[in-house]
Amino acid sequence: MTSTNTNSQPVLEDISVIVAGQGGDGSLTVITMLADLFRNAGLNVYTERDVASRIRGGHAAATMRAFIGEKHCIGSHIDLLVALDEEAVEKKVHQISSNSIVVFDDSSGPLRSGLLPEGTKLYAAPFNRIAMRTMRRELYKNSIAFGIVGRLLGLEDEAMRQTFTKRFERRGQIILDYNIEALELGLHLADEMGIKRGEGKYRIEQTEPEEQILVMGNESIAFGFMAAGGRFFTGYPITPSTEVLETLQKWLPRCGGVARQTEDELAGINMAIGAALTGVRTMTATSGPGISLMQEGVGHAGSGEVPLVIVDCQRSGPSTGMPTKPEQSDLNIMVFGGHGDFPRIVLTPGHPDDCFYLAVDATNLADKYQCPVFIAMDQALSQNIASVKPFNLDEVKVVPGKRLTAEEVAELDTYKRYSFSEDGISAFAAPGTPGGMSLVTGNEHDEFGLVSTDPKNRVKMMDKRFHKIEEAKKELPKGRHFGEPDAPIGFIGIGMMYGVILDARIELEKRGYNTQYLQPRTLWPMLDETLEFIDRCERVYVIDLNAQGQIAHLLMHQGADSSKIISIRRYDGLPYRPGYLVNQIVEREEELNNNDKKEAKAQ
Repeated sequence: MTSTNTNSQPVLEDISVIVAGQGGDGSLTVITMLADLFRNAGLNVYTERDVASRIRGGHAAATMRAFIGEKHCIGSHIDLLVALDEEAVEKKVHQISSNSIVVFDDSSGPLRSGLLPEGTKLYAAPFNRIAMRTMRRELYKNSIAFGIVGRLLGLEDEAMRQTFTKRFERRGQIILDYNIEALELGLHLADEMGIKRGEGKYRIEQTEPEEQILVMGNESIAFGFMAAGGRFFTGYPITPSTEVLETLQKWLPRCGGVARQTEDELAGINMAIGAALTGVRTMTATSGPGISLMQEGVGHAGSGEVPLVIVDCQRSGPSTGMPTKPEQSDLNIMVFGGHGDFPRIVLTPGHPDDCFYLAVDATNLADKYQCPVFIAMDQALSQNIASVKPFNLDEVKVVPGKRLTAEEVAELDTYKRYSFSEDGISAFAAPGTPGGMSLVTGNEHDEFGLVSTDPKNRVKMMDKRFHKIEEAKKELPKGRHFGEPDAPIGFIGIGMMYGVILDARIELEKRGYNTQYLQPRTLWPMLDETLEFIDRCERVYVIDLNAQGQIAHLLMHQGADSSKIISIRRYDGLPYRPGYLVNQIVEREEELNNNDKKEAKAQ
């Protein structure tokens, strides 16, 4: 916990809170409400979920970091742990220090002696037992605990009540009343325990908060798609992509669009292809197993030059894998998947804010270049919630593709759906346009869409399709660069690694390491800026959230100097923390330094 002193009272600057218990205990609900309260108090917030890959039960935790200034991800420490069972303490004890506060549900007995570090402040109360005795349902134990947590954090009672109302009123008056009653029980319990407001040795200083919204990456993707004129979505619910479907089912009809849940991913992509062929801007979303099923459809979209956005919210694989754990191991299948050769674009956002604007770009690019465009997400980026500035709709431009009106078709001698052109992009007339009839097939075809096996036509069609992507390189989203361009140590990482690397760089700078970071926002086709970044660094740490080092291998595949690339990989299902990355970098830097000394001594 970091704080500053004003009038002898510490003012909150940076705090991390974890609520942990069993799946279904409501950990995420508590964290989401806390995030809303802190955002309203003028702080930036970031949340993270860590749940077992099952519907209910198993250890589950949710984390919130609230802070002033520049922080970009969850840290490695705990300031306040709300443990709804002893397992929660056991799982998180490595993050607890003597400065931490632990709120423990002792309904099943006192916390095991010696489990906490010496000096840790412990508050114990039987939340579960109180909920069962008073309200006949253990479900409300998290709302009871919220009262004590709010007091420790110095939250105003009325602000907590308002947050509960905002959270639960849409579920009906009865549910709202029960949760408010549980909150009041918690506040009363805090009084009985002698916990005064701000007992946690810090307080929130209310400021004029900058207008911000709380949003997860999946929601940002959905909103960006709508802002770019997307009007048709199909998908099958699969963790961790489901929120894209849910968000669009709620909001897309209000924009005159359609969102459909399909029976499986095969139907999802093929229905999306059918809609795209009518000229509607279309998207589908899935995760690893769904991407596997979609490969034939992706190839069809590539061959038929169908505009289509595909969101891959990656999770730990292969097969079912670990559905609720983060990984970035679908990169190869997005870049190279599907049989045969066909062009595609792969974009890689790094923050929920970035997700919105890259979804706009993806929708425009798909329509303009008539090809599949992937948005590569990961579980953490997809489902973690962050406070961001409201999306700037003035920055959103809907860039239309080459469309032909009935008048323009009438002026042509003959309409050719796949006509050869200087930029490789063929003008498109929507079905039903007089004179604009064409065929779309997965077979190789000529300019009219008629099946063709003519060798010369085959070469021309293949070259036409790939030439479009060369043209697209001129306007694909550029990466974001941080640090001085002459810094010797470089980082490359995508997705959730964006925030981890930024925060790790701050600590590395304190230790004397001069670093720079490139966050590629276009992974494929690879832009020159990525290879130029590697060329100017002495060495580049490529952070891969997979076992094979897929980003590192992709860089070398595209001609990067392999002697400069150091691949750091993690694939245990746990998210990176800045401290973990710092330790890895320091260890390798010291090893390199020792090797240099040995070589110098040998000479």
